[in-house]
Amino acid sequence: MKILSLNLGRATPVAYTDQPEGVTGIDKQPVAGPVRVTAPGEKGVGASGLAGDAVCDLRHHGGDDQAVYAFAREDLDAWEQLLGRALPNGVFGENLTTEGVDVCGAKIGERWRIGPDLLLEVSSSRIPCKTFQGHLGEKTWVKRFTQEKRPGAYLRVIEPGEIRAGDTVEVVHRPAHEVTVAFEFRAVTTERELLPRLLAAGDALHYEVEQQIRTYTEKYDARSA
Repeated sequence: MKILSLNLGRATPVAYTDQPEGVTGIDKQPVAGPVRVTAPGEKGVGASGLAGDAVCDLRHHGGDDQAVYAFAREDLDAWEQLLGRALPNGVFGENLTTEGVDVCGAKIGERWRIGPDLLLEVSSSRIPCKTFQGHLGEKTWVKRFTQEKRPGAYLRVIEPGEIRAGDTVEVVHRPAHEVTVAFEFRAVTTERELLPRLLAAGDALHYEVEQQIRTYTEKYDARSA
């Protein structure tokens, strides 16, 4: 298991973004590295965990729980077949294009050692947005991406470090619960009745997912009263 490609984005003007400044960093390009990876700070203030990587919409992206985004090359290959077009590393806005890693099968709270120093923890799935759809130029992309249930994973930084393309990925901790990235994605998108089962992931849950669970539970309790 390894990092096949390490990808960084720069702020680029686009016509489809809904941000006031009209820029996005979704178009990530491979770099050789090394790149320093650290916890960027809370959402709304912190951006990407990777030095030199642009995150332009701090309201919806970036921060400690979304410091790094990983997507499996194997899943990109599957999308190439579905879309009938080439998809280079970084095209989904991922910082890490992995090889041999079951990204969507990773469990919330799972920890990856990358290179000698960096330790990451899987925090949540990626939810598609209109900027992603505009970037790819695929109509109804948000719906199609959601239906496929291969969202890739956001990770938080537990121990900072430098990484580069080719570094190995070692799973050093895998929780015993059932909450994989794909399972969490289903719960927060199309199968909300699964939300309470995400609590098995405990403190490793993204705080926004915890808020969704509380809202769902409150509504369910109100209907049952």
